[in-house]
Amino acid sequence: MNTAEFIPKIRSEKIEEIGFTWQTPSNIALVKYWGKSDPQLPKNASISFTLNNCHTITTIDFSIQESAPCADFDLFFEGKEKEEFKPKIAGFFKRVEVYCPYILDYKMVINSENSFPHSSGIASSASGLSAIAMCLMRLEQALNPRLTEVYIIKKASFLARLGSGSASRSIEGPLVVWGKHPKIAGSSDLFGVQFPYKVHPVFQNYQDAILLVDKGEKQVSSTLGHNLMHKHPFAENRFKQANENLSKMSEILQNGHLEEFIGLVESEALTLHAMMLTSAPYFILMKPNTLEIIHKIWEFRAAENSNICFTLDAGANVHVLYPFSEKEKVNRFIESELANYCQKKQYILDAVGFGAKKG
Repeated sequence: MNTAEFIPKIRSEKIEEIGFTWQTPSNIALVKYWGKSDPQLPKNASISFTLNNCHTITTIDFSIQESAPCADFDLFFEGKEKEEFKPKIAGFFKRVEVYCPYILDYKMVINSENSFPHSSGIASSASGLSAIAMCLMRLEQALNPRLTEVYIIKKASFLARLGSGSASRSIEGPLVVWGKHPKIAGSSDLFGVQFPYKVHPVFQNYQDAILLVDKGEKQVSSTLGHNLMHKHPFAENRFKQANENLSKMSEILQNGHLEEFIGLVESEALTLHAMMLTSAPYFILMKPNTLEIIHKIWEFRAAENSNICFTLDAGANVHVLYPFSEKEKVNRFIESELANYCQKKQYILDAVGFGAKKG
């Protein structure tokens, strides 16, 4: 594992004051990763659609100060200081300090906001930490203008991963692979890479409606869930299955076979939750309305000869995936039927996006 390339070789002239704003998206995994080792290395490779509308916008203002023993920062979320968010960000800065030693020379003021409601049940760690990583890399570029754009994107994904594994997949789009895989050229456990092969047109503007079934805090955190895979009786078979499924997904994304896509995506979602059901201790993150929605999707797909399908993250909310050609029909179905199973009938219409954008 070669991480030395991400340690700055030179220290340039310091900049008194500078600020950057970046917008980075959430993502939804098609082939899931569940289980990791330190430092944030996946037990199997995964691939995700980068989203467009669900994003975080973060501004970091840097002002020079005497070098501190640890990162010095204030954190504001949607205009309000958030002390309860600081420990996670402080932990992130501590992990990246060796790769970004310049952060100790600056006081940082971080202002962040989401395009989706906080505590809506949509994981914001991927979008939030990838936005911070992009701001750090733009500071590094300002300190060392010789850095290439390819290196900046690669290191941003590497840094984001150290805060949240899935954040490594939120720097680029529309499809990103994280985890070393023999069938994916350039893939790595250290950072995400764009899917390197030509994607069939049907997947280039895919739709994702996020049904907000449960907006409360999860009973079991993703970190704890990942840790339970260490002694899971089915762990090794699951890691093997996921890597085999990524090989299959690579072919599907290139040939456009929607029936195979549906079967694989839904199987991956249910397998993820099967790992939770069979861990020790076991836990259930799906809610009754999650299952109601799944059955409604199956009924609609059969009745309408549709290519609609679902996937799930580590939670109760349902991601409804469907081709752009079915957008109007499926959106009507969501509004008339599926919304009834959401908290306050809330859902978010999203689509495949292209990664980080300068603010």
